[in-house]
Amino acid sequence: MDLAWVRQHVRQAAAGLGFGLVAQTKLVTAASELARNTLVHGGGGQVDSTVVGAGTARGLRLTFSDEGPGIPDVERALGDGYTSGGGLGLGLGGARRLVHEFSIDSRPGEGTAVTVVCWTAGAPRPREESR
Repeated sequence: MDLAWVRQHVRQAAAGLGFGLVAQTKLVTAASELARNTLVHGGGGQVDSTVVGAGTARGLRLTFSDEGPGIPDVERALGDGYTSGGGLGLGLGGARRLVHEFSIDSRPGEGTAVTVVCWTAGAPRPREESR
């Protein structure tokens, strides 16, 4: 995985979907942090991007995966101030705050997969049941 390529790809994909500049910047920032984590902590990995839709809303789903050592305590790692390296400890939690949807699957010894979704006009609302 190449960090510069990830940034460029995400920015181009988001712009192509109609994301505004601020939304593009948030998504690129989150993607950059997650890609960096995949490289530094996971020993490399891959990113998959998919255009998604829900009703009239369109978005971009990114999945960063690696086969590294995994994260022993995901909740702790998502908290601000936690770092397994020399950083500020804002990576995973910061990335989570920059996107509409965030999920993480990490198993010690098996690797980590982080999936994020950003929507062009905010996350679609769940359909209300009629009574």
